[in-house]
Amino acid sequence: MGTGAITGYVDVAQLVLYLFWIFFAGLVIYLTLEGKREGFPVETDRRDGSVRRETGLLPMPDVKVYKTKFHGDFAAPHERDFEDPRPPGAAIGPFPGMPLEPTGDPMKAGGIGIGPGAYTRRADVTDKTWEGEDKIVPLRVAHGFEMAKQDLDPRGLTVFGADNQACGTVTEVWVDRSEHLIRYLEIKTHGGRQVLLPMNFSRVRRDRIRGNRVTVESILGGQFEGVPAIASSEKITLLEEEKVMAYYGAGTLFAEAQRREPLF
Repeated sequence: MGTGAITGYVDVAQLVLYLFWIFFAGLVIYLTLEGKREGFPVETDRRDGSVRRETGLLPMPDVKVYKTKFHGDFAAPHERDFEDPRPPGAAIGPFPGMPLEPTGDPMKAGGIGIGPGAYTRRADVTDKTWEGEDKIVPLRVAHGFEMAKQDLDPRGLTVFGADNQACGTVTEVWVDRSEHLIRYLEIKTHGGRQVLLPMNFSRVRRDRIRGNRVTVESILGGQFEGVPAIASSEKITLLEEEKVMAYYGAGTLFAEAQRREPLF
């Protein structure tokens, strides 16, 4: 027998190859199971109106508890996504899996949840910095933060919706203590509400003719009154962030009826 041979039909290289196949198969199975801790089981609609939960080829993994530094224990997989009511919409056709058409006003605070207005049910607690402080806060409580002198300070500027209708005035800037970024603009609407405008949905403009302003393309001026409220004036929870962002996201499709029409 040659070098490395165990018998006349089996050698060391062959055993190593078999071990690699076993290891690789185990790795694929492990990663597949771990990937099902979020987003599974998948829901599929049936013709009779029922909903079936599909786990795929492999079953759901056992529940694993993750211990976090600030937010307690987190179990995965979980049932939180199945506790929320179904989105307020009806299928546009008789076949399973058809898109949902909103049954009410999708731009009302309670009507988001469909299409670009969909959101996930995150924990109703604030995100934290490494030191344990609230991560996203207004400048009035973010000690050591200030607007850069070379930038246009949005506080005091009028906010205009996609229809060029003024909706309110910026009263404060909310910053991310960890990333050192502006996350939200706090607006006092003409109706007297204090609402948040995500910075990535707004544009602060220098305009020598019409005056400096903040413009928003996702929603109309009158729709700022429907922005979901937050419980505290000095912090925002992860769930509240989801709902606020979802409202402006819904506006990209639902703010005006013509936005839902085809281009051709």
